[in-house]
Amino acid sequence: MESSIVHSFFLIFAGAAVVASIALYTRQPMIIAYIALGVLLGPSALSLINEPKLMDEMSHIGIIFLLFLLGLDMQPSHLINMLKKASWIALLSSVAFALLGFGVSILYGYSQIESIIIGIAMMFSSTIVCIKLLPTTALHHKHTGELVVGLLLLQDMIAIAVLLVLYSTSSTEDSTIMQYLKPLIALPVLVTGAFLFVKYILLKLIARFDRFHEYIFLVSIGWCLSMAVLAEIAGLSAEMGAFIAGVALATSPISQYIATHLKPLRDFFLILFFFSIGASFNLDLLGLVILPALILAVGSMLIKPVVFRYLLKGIKEDASTSWEVGFRLGQVSEFSLLIAYLAANIGLIGQEASHVIQATAILSFAMSTYIVILNYPSPIAISDKLRRD
Repeated sequence: MESSIVHSFFLIFAGAAVVASIALYTRQPMIIAYIALGVLLGPSALSLINEPKLMDEMSHIGIIFLLFLLGLDMQPSHLINMLKKASWIALLSSVAFALLGFGVSILYGYSQIESIIIGIAMMFSSTIVCIKLLPTTALHHKHTGELVVGLLLLQDMIAIAVLLVLYSTSSTEDSTIMQYLKPLIALPVLVTGAFLFVKYILLKLIARFDRFHEYIFLVSIGWCLSMAVLAEIAGLSAEMGAFIAGVALATSPISQYIATHLKPLRDFFLILFFFSIGASFNLDLLGLVILPALILAVGSMLIKPVVFRYLLKGIKEDASTSWEVGFRLGQVSEFSLLIAYLAANIGLIGQEASHVIQATAILSFAMSTYIVILNYPSPIAISDKLRRD
């Protein structure tokens, strides 16, 4: 196992260095290069990586750190205000996107239950791609960021509810009731506990030993992962726990120091995340799913900006901001991939329908990345004029 991990890491990161160099020379987004590398080295092509499941589990840590760092930039008062304003927008937009997915799937001959699952998968936007392409230090961009993050968080809550329903289809009646009640009770308890722990214990420890930079680094990682695990135990997602951990620290001046020093660790695991997306795709099914996936991906990129433009008009957002939010949220989510895997595993959908969702996600990741980096400020913009960290 140790030899396999070392060998896999060599192939992934040496390969990523090569494809990243090519991407930069040809002025292409590196996210797309990482996914392409996963397809090339994965089981469906050269089959040089024999531990795709292990890579996928490790890449999950990158998502956890990404949400933790996001939380460090979010003031609780601003976040609560944004969630109140945007809740009905998240619900109405989710219904519109689900109808798109359902309609296209029915037209292509998928069963009613498969079409419902594909429609559900279309409801969500990618937290990873959106936040990866969102500037965090440009002050004039903070409001757009708050809108994007607020909508993503609300979508994540809807996605968790969907996953609970899917899990319950293979559970007993008693455990199903507990699965619904547990997160509803746990969320306010977890949030309250996090803020109290930070205020009365964590910040005092950091203040006591702040001259030891290694200590702050270790405490930050421990806090992030502890909240992620507690959230999972409580029936929520690890990502939500990590985000709560970050928000609880956001009011402290130490939050920006922590954010700066954890970014390299986050990027390490995010490379694994994008690689695992490509590695898990079965190329043998590409011919069967490419047309409906392409229609869904293009439809998502065209319809989501229009829907968000008119819904955000209802809370007095200007046209420029509304269009930008819509284009930034134009792709399908990593939650959609999880829904596809889970629904296939419990027999609700076939492998072909599952790969429609996977192909749609990959195509929409690529399209969305190109649109954003060519038109809006982002940390990986091709133009120097648009590059913002």
